[in-house]
Amino acid sequence: MRLDKFLKVSRIIKRRSIAKEIADQGRITINERTAKSSSDVSVNDKLVIKFGNKTLTIRVDALLETTKKDDAERMYTILSEDYEKDYRK
Repeated sequence: MRLDKFLKVSRIIKRRSIAKEIADQGRITINERTAKSSSDVSVNDKLVIKFGNKTLTIRVDALLETTKKDDAERMYTILSEDYEKDYRK
């Protein structure tokens, strides 16, 4: 499954166009390799996604073509969620 589609279907990122933009900016890695929106995602892959001051690390558990909101969280496991501190005070 394409990275941008996985992020949308799993509801990690709400819009596929935003998922594509973030991936194409080099802010997502799959198994420690920089990914593009068209990169393939497989079960057990480790994704690191950088959103602004947040870094989300997940493991892919399932690939589903469509999901209901309640089932989307079964597609991945959050391994870590880190926030960058703002030291500009």
